Amino acid sequence: MKRPLIITGIIIVFLGVFLYNALREVTPEEIENAPNWLPIEEAMEKAEQDGRLIIVDIFEVGCQFCRAMNRDVYPAPSTRAVIDRDFHPVKINGNSEEMMTFMGEEMTQQSFANSLGLTAFPFTVVMDHEGNVINSRRGYMGVQDLTQFMRKARDKVAEG
Repeated sequence: MKRPLIITGIIIVFLGVFLYNALREVTPEEIENAPNWLPIEEAMEKAEQDGRLIIVDIFEVGCQFCRAMNRDVYPAPSTRAVIDRDFHPVKINGNSEEMMTFMGEEMTQQSFANSLGLTAFPFTVVMDHEGNVINSRRGYMGVQDLTQFMRKARDKVAEG
């Protein structure tokens, strides 16, 4: 009689520990020196006023490479210097059904990400204030790769 209760108790404790650790892995954490992520509409308004570009980071909650970029790449001083000088940063959950407004149209974040040509996570897009995509790239980028990607997009716009 006691044996099934003990086994059930052990299983419940095991599942509780497993669930706690799994949820801790995907729970967003406050990251020091992270960019000030803006909603897309606000970023577009600001970009129209100051001529900066918009960098859109499209992520997925369970994506380890997305978390690595969020934790290690975006807060890096050289990345932040380029973002703060030339870009308005936007973060979009590529699997979210949360509604957003883009160019006056209501859509889910997932629909927006798909409209940009999302093929894998993370997916990074540079656009102008009119919503024109200047460049996009899928997959993880380290600090040097991301800063080079942003500079090339900025130079492409400057050339006309």
